[in-house]
Amino acid sequence: MKGSSLKYLTREGFRNIWVNRLMTLASVTVLLACLVIIGVGAMAFFNIDVLLDKVESQNVVMVYMEMESDDLTVTSVGVELQKLENIETCEFIPKDDAFRKQIESMGGDSAVYEGFAESPLPDAYKVTVKDLEQFSATVAQIKALPHVSSVRENSDLASKLLSVRRAVTFVSIGLVAMLFLVALFIIANTIRITMFSRKLEINIMKAVGATNWFIRWPFLVEGVLIGIIAGVISLGVLWGLYELAVVSFSDLLRSFAFDMVPFTQYALQILGVFLGIGVFTGGIGSMISMSKYLKEQGSVVSNE
Repeated sequence: MKGSSLKYLTREGFRNIWVNRLMTLASVTVLLACLVIIGVGAMAFFNIDVLLDKVESQNVVMVYMEMESDDLTVTSVGVELQKLENIETCEFIPKDDAFRKQIESMGGDSAVYEGFAESPLPDAYKVTVKDLEQFSATVAQIKALPHVSSVRENSDLASKLLSVRRAVTFVSIGLVAMLFLVALFIIANTIRITMFSRKLEINIMKAVGATNWFIRWPFLVEGVLIGIIAGVISLGVLWGLYELAVVSFSDLLRSFAFDMVPFTQYALQILGVFLGIGVFTGGIGSMISMSKYLKEQGSVVSNE
């Protein structure tokens, strides 16, 4: 295809957007709805992921030293804990500090500890893990360290958090895949209707020797433009809806010590995904519809 022909056919694709504006509006609206729903699911996933990270950070492992351990032994165990690959943070809790906090937490009942000359509690380390999938293995490594008396951990909570994260991931992927197929189907059928409405024009082009690519190109451009328009508008709509949700639920979420993630943190990534989905569904939808139409009309020629 020559450069002049390509330029002409590209202009035709732009012109078709306006000439067939009702069909364009229908396509953009349907694709916009699909993209906004995908975006809502994505932002929900991001917020749930941050919330789970916050909960996971509080799922600590308390490592208690043997009572007779001296300072050098306690320090060496701390060094060994920090060497473990799955350890995020390792905070030393001196036994005197732990005993003082215990007394303060008991208030008026703290008199029971008046007879203790020194702390009856052992030195301890407060440990958080990086990957919950390796939680059990990490706890086993900690228990295997010398001079560790006991370990307090909540493996049930870790397992439940891991299950929730997996469920959220699978649901999000399934939602995106389903809406992607819906958008592809709608765009393909919209372009197909447009081609039937221009049946005479297509047949005339075939009669004068136009190749299949000559006929397909304007429809391909039209589909891609529909995807770009829908992608950009969808970002704006999603942004507005998200900010409205932030204002509406901010007080409620703050009562749980949680703030929704800022939309600007993911705006560029979401725009890229929206444009990618829009261009792909628009372009592929146009190609599928055009190929089917030409085959049904018996118009496919060997000169592609």
